[in-house]
Amino acid sequence: MKKIEVFDPAMCCSSGVCGPSVDPLLSRFSADLDWLSGRRVRVTRYNLSQEPKAFAANALVSVVLKKEGPKSLPIIVADGNIVSKKKYPSRSQLAAWAGVTLAGSKPMVSAASCCSPKKTPKGRVVKGCC
Repeated sequence: MKKIEVFDPAMCCSSGVCGPSVDPLLSRFSADLDWLSGRRVRVTRYNLSQEPKAFAANALVSVVLKKEGPKSLPIIVADGNIVSKKKYPSRSQLAAWAGVTLAGSKPMVSAASCCSPKKTPKGRVVKGCC
């Protein structure tokens, strides 16, 4: 079984849907990880603010953090090798690293959510539900 590990920067949650505004990139990435784990890929995600020991326990991640600092996050590790730093990869990149076929897949969430600000027909911007 392939293994993908995500070492996230310090944040309150990894979904991207908390706080006053939604981060569509994090929402998309979270959906992509769910999609990947549904294809027999073991996906583990670590948050620096909640699981700092996981960052120290991984020798490769620890070296990158000491050398480049937290700006190197997120770090993506596939089967023990760092495959990405400083950005959240696309679904196609995740699929390639995990050896999963991408054909026929569709994003599970849209870039906007119910929490995103919306423009009324009169042009007024109103806050979302969160």
